[in-house]
Amino acid sequence: MAVLRAAYQRELADGTGVFFEARQYQCPWCGSARLGGWLRTTDLLQHKPGEFALDRCHDCGHVFQNPRLSERGLAFYYRDFYDGLGEERLGGVFAGRTASYRRRAESVRPHLAGLAGLAGGPAEWLDVGTGHGHFCASAGETLPGVVFDGLDRSDGAQLAQRAGRVRYGHRGTFTDLAARRPGSYDVVSMFHYLEHATDPQEELDAAYAVLRPGGLLVIDVPDPESRYARMLGRWWLPWLQPQHLHMAPVANVSRRLTETGFTVLAEEHAEAHDAVDLVAAAWLALDALAPREDLPWLPEPPGAAHRAMRSATLLAGVPLLLVATLLDRVVAGPLTGRLGLANAYRLIARREAPGADRSAYTVPGYG
Repeated sequence: MAVLRAAYQRELADGTGVFFEARQYQCPWCGSARLGGWLRTTDLLQHKPGEFALDRCHDCGHVFQNPRLSERGLAFYYRDFYDGLGEERLGGVFAGRTASYRRRAESVRPHLAGLAGLAGGPAEWLDVGTGHGHFCASAGETLPGVVFDGLDRSDGAQLAQRAGRVRYGHRGTFTDLAARRPGSYDVVSMFHYLEHATDPQEELDAAYAVLRPGGLLVIDVPDPESRYARMLGRWWLPWLQPQHLHMAPVANVSRRLTETGFTVLAEEHAEAHDAVDLVAAAWLALDALAPREDLPWLPEPPGAAHRAMRSATLLAGVPLLLVATLLDRVVAGPLTGRLGLANAYRLIARREAPGADRSAYTVPGYG
């Protein structure tokens, strides 16, 4: 920890301003100059220093980080989140989401019949932003006629390959992989990945390139139009600053998919919802109130009094967390769709061949 602290303090010597690009005055999605401030917050999960702002386009509704993190900033704020100090913690979180992963796979099942891979062998599925490949492991049990590969910027995909969760674990960017392996896959999934991309259109172009004609693209992203997003403000977990750079309404992504060469087959909201909004907000608030644990980006470790105060604060908050969990799962859960509370949406789209007549397609069931 002492070695890490010295390295972080050297990197923070020039302040956090060096981690940002210049402010944008046009919407990166539609080009409109009609922007308004939407949210200001801090890093509520890692508690790394810095302030982050989200703007919203008054014309298309796109919400985006402005000013945006630079490559240096992305490297700084991602470090020790998915890997390093955060690897074990997040690995345990992801490993415990088996039921959610199976529901994702089941939502794609009706659209799988007739794919190129299934005609002459198993369908080939690439999970982009796979982390440690836990989705692929669960989905492989649900869809035995599919083989899974994973892609991630970190070494998580390679760890997933060694653990047997994916056939191949690719490390690097999606655009690079698509350039090297065009037309290689029958299905591409981006589960909570597109919001991290510096240029979402490049990622959609990469998906079009790497898919075979008739292949499927599955996208899950946080829904900035969720009522929870307004109700909970900065405590709404899916804002996830500073990692989330773009939050696009479903109409924007659906329209962009069509322009890129896809046909949208399904739009789902309640099915993509993860019932954690209230309990996550309660935890973030408690964690912000309690003095910080020992983190290397803090100038010095907290003393015994601070640690005792943190323990007392979190212990006192247990009833709040229990009530919030009950509200999430029992009260609000069944009404998610009707009340517009879904915190994410899912789009399933088919990659068309250039010049194809999209109206001629029908989608058979998966037998």
